[in-house]
Amino acid sequence: MDAKLTLKLDKSVIEKAKIYAAKHNHSLSLLVENYLKAITETEKKENAKEIEISSFVKSLTLGKGQIPVDFDYKKERQDYLSQKYK
Repeated sequence: MDAKLTLKLDKSVIEKAKIYAAKHNHSLSLLVENYLKAITETEKKENAKEIEISSFVKSLTLGKGQIPVDFDYKKERQDYLSQKYK
């Protein structure tokens, strides 16, 4: 459901935004809506209790997250997949 919103913005910002929207074939309303969606989704993610980390990623953690200089991630990934799909 769409609703009307009135905003007070600096005139030069509005003009620049209109030019940007026109160049990208979007309306100014769509730009504002997408921006508001983006910041509210980011807030949701920041408020999430914990991000689930896969066991594969956990298995790559050594010590305090330090990875050796000679670490071969391709080999480790191949070994992991070989074990997983035996």
